[in-house]
Amino acid sequence: MKTVFTTGEAAKICKVSQQTIIRCFDNGQLKGFRVPGSKFRRIPREALYKFMKDNGIPTDALESGKRKVLLVDDEPDIVQVVNDALQADGRFEVRIASNGFDAGMMVKDYRPDLIILDVMLPDINGKEVCHRVRADSTMEDVRIICISGMIEEDKVQELKLAGADDFLAKPFDVDVLIEKMCAQLEIETGVLA
Repeated sequence: MKTVFTTGEAAKICKVSQQTIIRCFDNGQLKGFRVPGSKFRRIPREALYKFMKDNGIPTDALESGKRKVLLVDDEPDIVQVVNDALQADGRFEVRIASNGFDAGMMVKDYRPDLIILDVMLPDINGKEVCHRVRADSTMEDVRIICISGMIEEDKVQELKLAGADDFLAKPFDVDVLIEKMCAQLEIETGVLA
């Protein structure tokens, strides 16, 4: 479990901009220290926890240390395989939606760090979900990985223009998906010690 965080990591955990964290650090609201001989700021876990409590920021991301993932797919087999792999990995907390409507409702309450989004949903296409997430400025840090079995290269570009951060064609290797997730969330690949 991490005991000291960078301003960027603290910003992700608190779901605020890095500038907000730096401003709070510099004005003394958020306690920490500077790395000797540099301008880098570091925030101990206890100080970050107190800051989050004092400001009404949910501390679940800090307490569990797990990254929140929303898996949106209507194929039970894929949901099962991906969910099992993420649970076994241990670094992710997973919620599941089987259609775009449920996903839209869950995104607001759950505030995931990352969405794994099937492009072909029964009620709404993945591109529209991307648009809706990106239209909400409070969710600008949410990463989106789209998955689909039927897609052409120009459609992948359309998804990226709509706000998808990455794309993976079905069928896929779950290890490749986890690598892509780690890259998007800027966490190390491989199991954490």
